[in-house]
Amino acid sequence: MEVNSAQASSPAPPRSDREDRTAARRDGRPLPDGDLRARVQQIAVRQQRFERHLAAELDVDRAGLETMDYLISVGPTTPTQIAQHLGISTAAMTLVLNRLETAGHIIRGPHPSDRRKLMISASDSSSGRAHDYVTPLIEDVEVLIESLTDTDRAVIESFLDRLIGIYDYATPPPHGSGK
Repeated sequence: MEVNSAQASSPAPPRSDREDRTAARRDGRPLPDGDLRARVQQIAVRQQRFERHLAAELDVDRAGLETMDYLISVGPTTPTQIAQHLGISTAAMTLVLNRLETAGHIIRGPHPSDRRKLMISASDSSSGRAHDYVTPLIEDVEVLIESLTDTDRAVIESFLDRLIGIYDYATPPPHGSGK
């Protein structure tokens, strides 16, 4: 979906509205009825909070969590591919992988067809622990989605597609994405 600059740069909300939403973000007060902006913001805040919680439970840093998420999602891959996905240097990737290996989160092994390359995979125990934390969240989201009417789904899908388009317009594509 393309978003023109007029859509992406709508006028800023009134200052008092921004201050109320900022205060609600800080102190957790209930969000006012009809305040979609604050709710979208709170989804991002809660996603970040969940990721920090998961990282703490798995005893990894942000780069380690992103690496584990990628490995669990795509399966065994090379350090270079992970570094490209994370947008970091291969040298920095080596440090992340060393920390993850020391903590027992990853396994390094030979590439099946190129002896010069290394393959990285998430350890079964670490992957299982991550799934134990993430699965209830995913299942609850699935239940919520299943409870929506077709009309609700269409409205929400349209809103989210347009919101994604605004973020895509405002953010350069990830390094190596080919976009």
